[in-house]
Amino acid sequence: MIDALAAEWLKLRTVRSTSVVLAVVAVVVGLMALLAWYAAHLWDGLPPGRRDHLEVSSLPEVTHTLASLCLAVLGVLAFSGEFGTGMIRTTFTVLPSRGRVLAAKAVVVAVVAFCTGLAAVLATYAAGRLIIGDRPVRGQSAEALSGQLPLFLAMSLSIAMFALLGLCLAALTRSAVAAVATLVAVWYVLPIIGFNLPAPWNERVGSILPGALAGQLAGTGNPQSVGGALLSPPAALAAMVAWVAVPYAVAAVLLARRDA
Repeated sequence: MIDALAAEWLKLRTVRSTSVVLAVVAVVVGLMALLAWYAAHLWDGLPPGRRDHLEVSSLPEVTHTLASLCLAVLGVLAFSGEFGTGMIRTTFTVLPSRGRVLAAKAVVVAVVAFCTGLAAVLATYAAGRLIIGDRPVRGQSAEALSGQLPLFLAMSLSIAMFALLGLCLAALTRSAVAAVATLVAVWYVLPIIGFNLPAPWNERVGSILPGALAGQLAGTGNPQSVGGALLSPPAALAAMVAWVAVPYAVAAVLLARRDA
C-alpha cells in the first residue's frame, strides 16, 4: 500500500492538470481579496445611513463553494486521465489489486483536497480580515479565527468529499466529461431542484445535499444558502461519509469486474 500511495502521489503532483487546478484555486482566493477590497472601498464611500444596507456574501463560504468544484475536477482528472491515455493498463499491470489502486488514489486526492481547501479558506479569511478590518459589513463575520476554525475544518472536509466524489464518478464512467457533468448536477442543479420542492421536502432534501453539509457539521447552519439545516453534526458527518462511500463501493466493484 505504501508503494501504491507513493506512486499515486508522484502521478498527481507531476501532471499538468494538478498545477492548473491549484492555480485556479489560488485565483479564487485572489478574487475574494479583490472583492473584500471593493466592499471596503464601497463601505467607506457610503453615507453612514446607508452602510447598514451593504451586504456581501461570506468570503470563506464563496471560496469553499468554488474550491469544492475545482478540487472535484481534480478528483475526476486523477482517474479519467489514465483511462484516456491508456496508462491505466500499465497501472493495473504493476499493481494488480485494483481495489488497492482505488484506495491509494482516494487517500492521495483526499489529503491534497483537504489541505488545499483549508489553505484557501484560511487565506480568504485572513485577506478579508486584513482588508475589511473592523468595518461592520453585513455577511462578514468579525469572529476570531478560533471561533471560525470548526467551520473552516468542516468546509475542508466538504471539499475533500467533493474531490472523492469526482474520483469515484471518473472510475464509474471512465469519462471526464460525464463525471464533470454529473458533478455540476450535484453541485448546482440538485440544490435548485431541492429548493423548489414543496415544504417541508425542500428543507429535508436540501439538508442532505453535499453543499449543505459543512455548515451543519460545524453547527452553524446555512444562513446564506438554499440548503436546509435539519441535520445534527453527527448526522451531517454520516451524510458526508455516505456521499463518498456509496459511489466508492460501486466503483470498487465495477473496477474489479470490468476490463481495463
